[in-house]
Amino acid sequence: MKKLTALILSFIMIFTLCACGEKDNSTESDLEYVKGKGKLVVGMTEFKPMDYRDSSDPTGWVGFDADLAKAFAESLGVEIEFVEIDWDNKLMELNSQSVDCLWNGLTLTTEVLNSAETTAPYCKNAQVVVLNSDEAEKYTDEESIKNLSFAVEAGSAGEAAAKERDFETVAVLTQADALMEVASGTCDACIIDLLMAGAMIGDGTAYPGLTYNIQLTSEEYAVAFRKGSALAEKFNSFYKSAFEEGKIQEIAEKYGVEQSVVCK
Repeated sequence: MKKLTALILSFIMIFTLCACGEKDNSTESDLEYVKGKGKLVVGMTEFKPMDYRDSSDPTGWVGFDADLAKAFAESLGVEIEFVEIDWDNKLMELNSQSVDCLWNGLTLTTEVLNSAETTAPYCKNAQVVVLNSDEAEKYTDEESIKNLSFAVEAGSAGEAAAKERDFETVAVLTQADALMEVASGTCDACIIDLLMAGAMIGDGTAYPGLTYNIQLTSEEYAVAFRKGSALAEKFNSFYKSAFEEGKIQEIAEKYGVEQSVVCK
């Protein structure tokens, strides 16, 4: 009996030692995982002025978020890769390690905060209603727009704002698609990020016949890494130093978002 007890205790000790020796896939190990493969993979969608295509850039992408991500990757000593994802499945893409972070004007929501390791906010934003300029004077508040049909990016803060208000919605892949729905007359309006509206609609833009005059929410952007990842704190330190050096302001001015960046 004593031999059996001793044998059982031995197995327990071995199991405990093995468990203690298992690799921790959170916190620092996520940082080492990225450094080990020599590349930071950013999950995003096309979203001007944050991320948009430019064939002249080696990565194929430019924008405030894109340039900020490049600078962060450089500070880590790794390369950068941008991957377009279905924004509605963004957290699944992150946690399955298909991408290493979500960096695309990511709004800090309860779902994101609970499911990922987020950085401190680095940019301010809002959700606004975009419609045809010749219709704008008819719609001045939320009550007046309640019976319109809205194009929204699936999984976006704009979709969440619409659902909270029981608006009729048509889900599309990107915010750029949402604008196209309004311009083509398929939907009465769309709900998109203020930063995108500032870059994409009005005189001198791709959509001169569209405008916005109703703000539904105010919010903040952050970068999301896997839960427990040390990369979030690495970004916070990087952002603080880059802000003090004036690099953040330089990138922001390049893309016209200097009024939205969070001061550090």
